Amino acid sequence: MIIDALSVADGLLGVHDGDFPPVEQDHLLQARQMQALSFVVHIPLVCFGIAFPVMVVFTEWLHLRTGDPAYRALARRWSKVMITLFAVGVVTGTILSFEFGLLWPAFTASFGNVFGLAFALEGFSFFLEAIFGAIYVYGWDRMAPRLHLLTGVVVSVAGLTGALFVITVNGWMNNPSGFAIRDGRAVDVEPWSALFANSFFWHEFVHMYFAAFIVAGFVVAGFYSWGFLRGRRGRYERAALTIALSVATVAAPLQIALGDWAAREVAQRQPMKLAALEGVGRTTNGAPEHLGGWYDGDEVRYGIAIPRMLSLLAYHDPDARVEGLHTVPPADRPPVNVVRYSFQAMVGIGMLLALLGVVYLYVRFRRRRLPTSPWFHRAVVVAGPLSVVALIAGWTATEVGRQPWVVYGVMRTAQAVTGARGVPIGLGTLVVVYLGLAGAVAWLLHRFSRVPLEADAQRPAPPRP
Repeated sequence: MIIDALSVADGLLGVHDGDFPPVEQDHLLQARQMQALSFVVHIPLVCFGIAFPVMVVFTEWLHLRTGDPAYRALARRWSKVMITLFAVGVVTGTILSFEFGLLWPAFTASFGNVFGLAFALEGFSFFLEAIFGAIYVYGWDRMAPRLHLLTGVVVSVAGLTGALFVITVNGWMNNPSGFAIRDGRAVDVEPWSALFANSFFWHEFVHMYFAAFIVAGFVVAGFYSWGFLRGRRGRYERAALTIALSVATVAAPLQIALGDWAAREVAQRQPMKLAALEGVGRTTNGAPEHLGGWYDGDEVRYGIAIPRMLSLLAYHDPDARVEGLHTVPPADRPPVNVVRYSFQAMVGIGMLLALLGVVYLYVRFRRRRLPTSPWFHRAVVVAGPLSVVALIAGWTATEVGRQPWVVYGVMRTAQAVTGARGVPIGLGTLVVVYLGLAGAVAWLLHRFSRVPLEADAQRPAPPRP
């Protein structure tokens, strides 16, 4: 039986729990916590891996176009931050890779031949990014300017493709296709079709791509807005703030439209996730949207209901039918309130960031300058950590909303988990490792910020060829 996307969405797979026998294990919760911890640490670094090289290369290009030494100093300093975060991302990404095999051995054994291609291609992207990233950082005074800029372009492309290949796997896990099940294993595999012809992959990737620029832009802008409030308003700081804010504030409003695309795909392919996102207990025609409130197992209580809004947003039809959670057994339902609050946090913060973006763009184009209001810069300082919260909340809604499935409609998470008994020790060790990494990164970034700007700005650039 070939698995296709439409049959997954309709819940008509014909795959039974007996195809994947249960695993004797005692630490499913800790295994999920361990995986979640690694993901929460790694995913903001992925954002910087996608967006920050583009920001650095763009800044260097501005220097080559204008000759302004502030842009060169800024790009040079940012490149040090870029390579530092890349190195930390290597550590956290390697841990995540090991966790796939150690925590979820049945999953990798059964489906490794489906998603293995994506991880192999991601490995090529990683090596390209590592090699050319090192050349870029150490080639400032050793290469012709245009050649140096070209190495940065390679880093930017490699960061993009690396994330793309990994997201293909997540898209496939949410909308599995391109294989058949026989004796508990995937056979007749068509990996290119499964990974790259998957409708879920495209909206996840584009949504993540814009999220990367929102996170990187607002986090960097928050740092310089803090300096702006403390009186650091020189040419270097204004250039940094302009670039970071421009990146973030253009991406933030566009993300709203992309979110609508993603929500409609979820409505079509994962109706139980949509029901969990909005707390729809009973199948309803013209379903309302609830802001806030608590799902009590049957309906949302104490929330603000907007009549027919959910049907309108999900299907562009105010009278559309929305399937309820009660159409499937309790064991097949996600933890609703975790999913709902994560989703609403993402949407709420996203709306605020988009509003902040509109304010910035209005002032920038109308008055041809940066906003000077202290309240605006206080808002930007807060927007940095809030953008990370929105990122993590969005991925929480995506991944927890897929539960109890590790491969949607095909394999349960409880069937994929390891039977090993040392998971709590691994979780505690991982907490210590990540705390150490956080301290090391904070120390390095503090050291970079203490280097006088003149050390970079006054170094002559190699002559143009």
